[in-house]
Amino acid sequence: MNVSRRTILKAGAVAAAAGALRPATAFAGSDRDADVIVVGAGLSGLAATKALRAAGQRVLLLEARERAGGRVFNATTDGGLAVDGGAEFLGPTQDRIAALAAEYGVPTLPTYNQGESLFSIQGALQRVPAGLPLPILPGTVETMAAMARIDLNSIGFPVGEPWRHPDAARLDAMTWQDWIDANASTDEGKLFLALAESATLSVRPHELSALFMMNYFASAGNAQNPGSFERLLGVDGGAQERFFDGGAALVPLRMAESLCDSIVYGAAVRAIDGTGSNLEVFTDRGSFRAAKVVVAMSPAISGRIDFRPGLPSERVELARGYTMGRIAKFLAVYDQPFWRENGLTGQVVGDGTPIDVTYESYGQGHHILMGFISADAMADLDNRPDRDLVESGLDCFVQYFGPEARTRVIDYGFKKWDNDPYSWGGPTATTKPGILTRFGPALREPVGGIHWAGTETADYWQGYMDGAIRSGERAAAEILAS
Repeated sequence: MNVSRRTILKAGAVAAAAGALRPATAFAGSDRDADVIVVGAGLSGLAATKALRAAGQRVLLLEARERAGGRVFNATTDGGLAVDGGAEFLGPTQDRIAALAAEYGVPTLPTYNQGESLFSIQGALQRVPAGLPLPILPGTVETMAAMARIDLNSIGFPVGEPWRHPDAARLDAMTWQDWIDANASTDEGKLFLALAESATLSVRPHELSALFMMNYFASAGNAQNPGSFERLLGVDGGAQERFFDGGAALVPLRMAESLCDSIVYGAAVRAIDGTGSNLEVFTDRGSFRAAKVVVAMSPAISGRIDFRPGLPSERVELARGYTMGRIAKFLAVYDQPFWRENGLTGQVVGDGTPIDVTYESYGQGHHILMGFISADAMADLDNRPDRDLVESGLDCFVQYFGPEARTRVIDYGFKKWDNDPYSWGGPTATTKPGILTRFGPALREPVGGIHWAGTETADYWQGYMDGAIRSGERAAAEILAS
């Protein structure tokens, strides 16, 4: 299939079509005062607003975009197919997103996991039975041993407060690559452990604190179930076990519909002034006032807001120390899952190609191959024409699944998160060494009447939809208890 200008425009329409999903808002221009203002209508801001309103608070929810959902984004192709342009999956111990999906009537479907998955190792494809974490290669045994050490470390880990870990200073002084080098000796073992991180966070191992990564593994659970390597990365029993029928963004969109009289769209927050008796929030749609404010976004993005008076230096340095991953999501649509005919699940983990992880989803009479273009590959594509991203995505699918990946595609789309002015990348923000132990306690510490939410501030399932919801509910509880 040749990629023409028309099909590029068609793929680009994926991003534009999502604006049509914005719920109607009943906000009146005179409603400028509230008990609480929430900044950001992603899942964390929606969860905070929902909890505060349930407690009788008057809440205004200010959203920069013309839609709710943040990094949870339902796109629509030219053919009318809803596809996940952002966050997509859920699994065991993700209790809060599961509960909200049930409350708002959003069904889930199991991720297809029958047959064999593929590992692309230094250009060679290895078939692995679904459910096994690794192919049998020289580095498998030491990788399994490293996985066991990670899981042991997760037991009793101070989830959400990694700076309290007894070994925090040592772990935060090294990169994840340093930890890999200390725990794996073979090229294959080093590669497996590097892929476990880069395919999850879309940054390279030398850019990331080992303490951050250990907390990320430990957060893949709940109060009753310690996090684990397999729960973070696996399908059956893992974070990719299920997906939402009709797209994950149905959850925030239906939440937004129920909260529509609180939401102000197109209200990018530029400054928050705490010098008066109330907090005053300045936006592209004028100013608003409240006694309390919840800033519900990544610390990396909150640093763009002008706080008056200035925030404590620890909070400023913390925000500067967070960096968003580099990522795009590419989706190719098919009438039939031809890869299943070849005994494949549609799942790939690989190195050396722009797409380093893929999954299959299905519904509405179609099957979709989804792949993430991340880290260095995404940085290379950021400033190149969209045509190059589409060609790169299809080329990867052909390499993994054969020429039918190109000849049988009927539609496709993509979302470049790096170029999103209100996200700056994805799937989440990470820290380099030295940030968490020096400034981590400022992550959730309120500053006067300002409270902090966003999936990066969660205890469990940091970086995921579940963590976003937990963080919003926690911020609301702080305000109600104050």
